Amino acid sequence: MNGEIVPYLLEQLEFLGRLILAGVCGGLIGYERKNRMKVAGPRTHFIVSLASSLMMIISKYGFFDLLTYDADIKLDPSRLAAQIVSGVGFLGAGMIFIHHQSVNGLTTAAGVWATAGVGMAIGAGMYIMGICATILIILIQILLHKKFRIFRNATAEHIYIHMRDSSEAITDLKQWFHDNKIEILNFKTENIDEDEIDVEINARLPKDYNREDLMNLHRDVSEIESIEI
Repeated sequence: MNGEIVPYLLEQLEFLGRLILAGVCGGLIGYERKNRMKVAGPRTHFIVSLASSLMMIISKYGFFDLLTYDADIKLDPSRLAAQIVSGVGFLGAGMIFIHHQSVNGLTTAAGVWATAGVGMAIGAGMYIMGICATILIILIQILLHKKFRIFRNATAEHIYIHMRDSSEAITDLKQWFHDNKIEILNFKTENIDEDEIDVEINARLPKDYNREDLMNLHRDVSEIESIEI
């Protein structure tokens, strides 16, 4: 009896180690996301990775006892793994939101999806692949957040302005964009009352332009009361 218990306990300890390692790898990815003030942090990534590892272990080893009843039973570990990919896809979709026609959360959703892959790899016993994938994901997130000149390009911004209406307000606003070499792609105004308007602008910023400089609009165009970027 002891000869059977010891191998069983060692196997369970190995499975436990896989869960812990998967959770730690996921938590590291989440920690980087948390430092970027993203919605999914260490706890979310830890749970996703650990749960994926658990489901992968179940997929691979959870049905071996059936083989003792019927030698003709065929096991397909990939079936449960495929459902992990689909399920986490729905979880990631919940992290993507649209605000004023601007899409946010795509990178975080992709990170959670990749974290599930890390958990699956470790759950399957592919430790080196899981750890290397974790390191690569974190490095890519860090490097692509750096403002390397090679990655810089012209970007588009949605700008929402609330301003007092006057005969020169719109002219002054457009002139400011022209002087700062910012191309207006779309310009929309809406009257709020007799002397106030809302302006929605879709503009292309020049390469290397600091988007925070758009806040100078408030100082340079006196009619502006508020700006949202």
